Amino acid sequence: MRKIIFTGHRQHRSWLPIVLLLVLWGSQLPGQRAAAQTQVPPPGQRMAPSLPVIPAKGDTTHILTRYFTQATAVRKAPDADGFIQRWLVLEPVRKDIARNNIFTDNYLRTNFSNDNFSADYNSVPKNGETVRVGGQELKWHALDSKTFNFNLYHFTYALNKPRYGLLVWLVTVVNCDEEIRDVRLTAGCNSGSMWWLNGSEALMLSGDRDLIADNGTSPRVTLKKGKNIIRGAVINGPGMANFCVRFIDEKGMPVKNFRIGTNKNIYLP
Repeated sequence: MRKIIFTGHRQHRSWLPIVLLLVLWGSQLPGQRAAAQTQVPPPGQRMAPSLPVIPAKGDTTHILTRYFTQATAVRKAPDADGFIQRWLVLEPVRKDIARNNIFTDNYLRTNFSNDNFSADYNSVPKNGETVRVGGQELKWHALDSKTFNFNLYHFTYALNKPRYGLLVWLVTVVNCDEEIRDVRLTAGCNSGSMWWLNGSEALMLSGDRDLIADNGTSPRVTLKKGKNIIRGAVINGPGMANFCVRFIDEKGMPVKNFRIGTNKNIYLP
């Protein structure tokens, strides 16, 4: 009997440290949850959206309409925060990129120059038009993103195209009723990108970056009365590919008094 009682006490004592650890772990969870709930973005910045769930290998639902709608010739305003959601997007140029920390200024300039769809930075392609870039036949798609950012992973997955190791060209047209002076073009992306306004370089985002709104800001620019052409190029190796673009004024407030893609048939074949 003594042996049975003694053995029982030893068993209880052996479980005691584990029980105490579980109690301590459980008591910390509410505080951790509260801390996570109270995180806020820095002033003037917008936090990137949560990363989407990567489809399982067996997922064959390659559809654009989940995250995008087809653009039309109907006037479209930027969203409530000034982000431009309408873009002409070229199917990805496949690139052999093992890591993203190679995206120096010189690397971006060289690759964007070598794999350029047109030397005319004011050219505006049409929806459905095909071009040959990097030895590949690629098609333009005119799309409106359903979110403030344009997720290139979702775009390439929907088309059953390469999702990693890619270069994607972008074009949109901003129409202004009046000239807008002293604004800045801002962008965020994964991972490297360059942006041009009316044929002139406005902004470069080099290095391995995560999507953060307004991560890069151009010098002061002028949106002229009438048509203004924005061209962009985003390059990425492994990981998510994403971008967002808007204009801000001298106080850092979003510029929204323009329309996107308003020229008749500009996005139609």
